[in-house]
Amino acid sequence: MGDEKSFNDHVKATLVLGLPLVGAQVAQIAIGVTDTIMIGWLGAQPLAAGVLGTQLFFMVYIFGAGLAFAVIPISANALGSGDERAVRRCVRMGLWAVSIFSVFGLAVMMQSKAIYIFLGQELENIVLAEGYLRIAMWGILPSLLGTTLRSFLTALELAKIVLFATIGGVVLNIVLNYILIFGHFGAPRLELVGAAWASLGTQTLILVILIGYIYIKKQTREYRIFSRIWISDWPAMAELIRLGTPMSIAILAEVGLFHAASIMMGWIGTIPLAAHGVALQIAAVAFMIPLGFGNAATVRIGNAFGKNNIPAVGRAGYAALFVVLLITIFVALLLLFFPYYLSSLFVDMKNPDAAQVLAYAVPLILVASAFQFADSLQGVLIGALRGLKDIKVPMKLGIISYWLVGVPSAYILAFPLKLGGVGLWIGLAFGLTVASVLLLWRFYHRERLGLLSPA
Repeated sequence: MGDEKSFNDHVKATLVLGLPLVGAQVAQIAIGVTDTIMIGWLGAQPLAAGVLGTQLFFMVYIFGAGLAFAVIPISANALGSGDERAVRRCVRMGLWAVSIFSVFGLAVMMQSKAIYIFLGQELENIVLAEGYLRIAMWGILPSLLGTTLRSFLTALELAKIVLFATIGGVVLNIVLNYILIFGHFGAPRLELVGAAWASLGTQTLILVILIGYIYIKKQTREYRIFSRIWISDWPAMAELIRLGTPMSIAILAEVGLFHAASIMMGWIGTIPLAAHGVALQIAAVAFMIPLGFGNAATVRIGNAFGKNNIPAVGRAGYAALFVVLLITIFVALLLLFFPYYLSSLFVDMKNPDAAQVLAYAVPLILVASAFQFADSLQGVLIGALRGLKDIKVPMKLGIISYWLVGVPSAYILAFPLKLGGVGLWIGLAFGLTVASVLLLWRFYHRERLGLLSPA
């Protein structure tokens, strides 16, 4: 089957689907950003503890999210081949899978104190992080259920509701943070624990909005996602796990790279860890652009693959790369020229340690500006390969890049070569660069061979 669309048509289609998804991803990360900003106003130690607490939650969440994200390529392929029943089966079992996983996730977060003692973190930071997680961990189930439903809506190219629901969550999170962290309007001043309650409320609201939309809108109601949801479908569950598990491992490998950097930064001290948290949030916001367009690439390539339209697969993939690299130029320049201003949003200059945090954060953001192109490339390419259900090889390439290159490089540069936090971030850049090169080779290889190479 030939591709009747030109490259420009693919670029336009990528923008139409991708921009709302980017907006939704930015809104999603904005929840964490507002937490970091408002916690940062409390001082360096609450900020450092917040980094530990939120990153452990995110590590657990992201592993389960691989099961939820697997709904996108499976559903997109099914829609491309006209099999609506397979979509329903996939989403139902996705909801089952993340619900079961949440039990194990809770068990891990309940051991946060033991985990961080073993990893050599400062006791004061551990105690504060544990208090945060005692509340925040209950958000793992609504977060993962919401991610599964978002994946379903993304596959249907209903990206706008995902954006609106997430924006509603951001607004609620800001309001609840303001009230609960600082004790306004008669509420108790809960500080870091207040941020945990705010996150839990936000995750629950987003889930309720998505469920309501799926029930109300005719296009989604026809799939009867929640009808007889208690009935098992083991073949659909097996396919979800077959794709979702390597996706989870691949995502965890990348997220684990940054978490390992956080642990090593904690060995340097509280101020460096707080600065790392600031720079990490800024880099995470920038990464939402390739992540959103990567999801768009998954849907568009998945649909083309389901229709056996091989030329459209290549054009859809390269159109997504073109769009993201163009936008990344402006993002990199923003980080390069305004690192101090961006990092100052996360601290209260009245705090005595604010100047130290900013002085440490600015060089980290400059390094982040340098690895934007590599990070953007690998983010989109992972999404493109998911559309082909090509999961296992990218997982192996990610493990090699992040853990055999990134983590050792970060450690060597930071400690034996004594470059400190900047060395850690240069090591991250090495890992991301290797990943982007290997993944580009993989996509080019699959597309040039007409997808005949083994997935």
